[in-house]
Amino acid sequence: MSSRSPREELAEKVAGEITLSEDPGATLRKWRTDFTVSQTELAEELSISSSVISDYESGRRKSPGIAVVRRMVTALLDIDERRGGDRIRQYARVISAGFESDIVQDLREYPTTIPLERFYDAIGATEIVEGTSDRISGHTVIDSIEAITRLSSEEFYRLYGQSTNRALVFTGVTRGESPLVAMRVVNPTPNAVVLHGLSERDLWEHAPDLARIDGFSLAVCDTDLETTLERLRELST
Repeated sequence: MSSRSPREELAEKVAGEITLSEDPGATLRKWRTDFTVSQTELAEELSISSSVISDYESGRRKSPGIAVVRRMVTALLDIDERRGGDRIRQYARVISAGFESDIVQDLREYPTTIPLERFYDAIGATEIVEGTSDRISGHTVIDSIEAITRLSSEEFYRLYGQSTNRALVFTGVTRGESPLVAMRVVNPTPNAVVLHGLSERDLWEHAPDLARIDGFSLAVCDTDLETTLERLRELST
């Protein structure tokens, strides 16, 4: 068991990804937007011009060295902590559930149950099959390929977090066949499954039948991932 804090572990992960990336600027931008920090906010925290951040992210400026990356990561974490530490807590939830953050992209429990319709409206999802329950108390966003290739059925079940009364959002989906077949080995099933990254016309033809058999709501969503995650963060606050 690691003795390091979630902040320390997250700092190491972010700094490592940026430093080792083939496109450090793009990776920096990914993490900055993930923390919902603007270029201006990050620049002010570092007491530099926002054009410097822009130049790094666009590749106009030579890739930042380790010392600069460390300062940027520290600034992102400091901003997050002043806002209440939501992103750090989110990382801690994923780690405590026993997952790598490249598998589970978001895992949250809500203070109260919310109507499934509200959840779908927030992320621009279209319901294909109505389930047996119309409320959820949390959500998990999962990279479908990573989950299917790396998780056992027991680990798959842990994606439910504290309750099966939730929505599982599978990202990186092309037709939806793989995640829905994988769902068949997990019992009980969640209240809702969202296949992210495809429209209704791209959906695997047997997907609705499997959802009806297992009794969960099935929806598709083609809103871009960053926007979807941002809307989910807002929904659960």
